[in-house]
Amino acid sequence: MSKGIGARAARWLRLTALACCVFSMAAHAADLPPVKLALIEGMSGPFANAGAMVERNLRFGVERVNAQGGVKLADGVHPLQLVVLDGKGSSEASLVQLRAAIDEKIGFVMQGNSSAAAAALVAAIDKQNAREPDHRVVFLNYSADDPALTNDACSFWHFRFDAHAGMRMDALADALKADRAVKKVYLLNQDYSFGHDVSREAQRALKERRPDVVIAGDEFHPIGRVKDFAPYIAKIRASGADAVITGNWGNDLTLLVKAAREQGLDTKFYTFYGNSLGAPAALGDAGVKRVIAVADWHPNAGGAASDAYYQAFRARYPAPADDYLVARMPLMVEMLAAAMTRAGSADPLAVARTLEGMKFDGERFHAMSVRAGDHQTIQPLYVIEMDRAGAPGVKFDNEGSGFGFRTLLAVPADKTVPPTTCRMTRPTR
Repeated sequence: MSKGIGARAARWLRLTALACCVFSMAAHAADLPPVKLALIEGMSGPFANAGAMVERNLRFGVERVNAQGGVKLADGVHPLQLVVLDGKGSSEASLVQLRAAIDEKIGFVMQGNSSAAAAALVAAIDKQNAREPDHRVVFLNYSADDPALTNDACSFWHFRFDAHAGMRMDALADALKADRAVKKVYLLNQDYSFGHDVSREAQRALKERRPDVVIAGDEFHPIGRVKDFAPYIAKIRASGADAVITGNWGNDLTLLVKAAREQGLDTKFYTFYGNSLGAPAALGDAGVKRVIAVADWHPNAGGAASDAYYQAFRARYPAPADDYLVARMPLMVEMLAAAMTRAGSADPLAVARTLEGMKFDGERFHAMSVRAGDHQTIQPLYVIEMDRAGAPGVKFDNEGSGFGFRTLLAVPADKTVPPTTCRMTRPTR
């Protein structure tokens, strides 16, 4: 009896010592300054909803890292801190906020909702890092999909965690290849660099995979300024197109699909972001089996780890309007934290060198790797189709709309690898 009591006492002492150790580490981490991550995004203006969505996703990643103890550097464990700066959706305002981040000694900048702003940031960061090597900056891009950013305009300081426009279009075109009912397509995109990328890549991919398909229209509209897409829907109808291909996002996508529903446009939509930010609710029944999107992950990708990650996000942001997890965004933060811990440093150069070629298991459901040659992240892609929640393959809906997406085509990571023309200049020290 006394021996059993002694064993239990010894076990209690060990657990007490461990708890004290963990408490001591947490207390020490709280005393160390945070590693700041700057988000430069349009938090006001016509795409403020998209900026708020990004903030939620990145904050979810930051909170997960901090809940697991933060990042372990040479002097101890540091928490991460998200600093939100309003780039107002413009390149000029984004550059002003970049200077504010640099003045605050922030070494990691995140942006993505504008390829034009991303290109401006890459150029400015290249100059900054050459001019002031003691105040370097790493740019983490979660959505700016202009292929040039990891091709001719590549930079050692830029890392893209999204598939670029050509990679996404290849996946969509693979799905469209099997859709023999499509004979004519209409290309409708935002009139800026990314929209033109989508148009160009669509023409290339269709020529390669469906040369029989006729392009019935190729049109661009002002970004963030169209309030009524009815005239565009009328043109699409008049063209006789069976399908629309669009890279529209944010309110430009929501208003487009809303106009399509109201006008009863009987075509399929092959989209980059048809599963996002109110689009399923705007379409309703009109989108069932007619709206197709491409994503690096989606809630119905399947698997216990994937489901658990999604449900943790929903628990953190329970409002239906906040239900849009873009897994690559929080996983980007978690991968960055892992790189810092592996490097034992938050020095931008040390972290950038660690990220090159790095593999990350994506919380055991989404493997990611950064190609060293151009800093393009390689990951699986999914082509997905809208349907009612509860239909086969649609366990979860989007934003409480009663509509979600099923996997039409799962493209393994090794089948998404694009060629690159990047000729990267690396720092010597």
